[in-house]
Amino acid sequence: MLTVRNLPEEVHRALRVQAALHGRSTEAEVREILANAVKPERRVRIGDALAALGQSSGLTNEDIEALEQARGRIPAEPMRFE
Repeated sequence: MLTVRNLPEEVHRALRVQAALHGRSTEAEVREILANAVKPERRVRIGDALAALGQSSGLTNEDIEALEQARGRIPAEPMRFE
């Protein structure tokens, strides 16, 4: 539940008009606006970004298998951001 106080009348009116144009209630329109604001369609999805990075770097399945075989045998070093 969410209550919005002190919403200017012109904003409320614009919401009602926009909701009517979309065939929704004002409450449904506000839910849609909020959902789009915090979860936009163009947001970066980490899994997709990592997959694209792997594809653009030219990694092959053989490379991944070699990395899997080397895992645990090579001591890890902390990353440096210098």
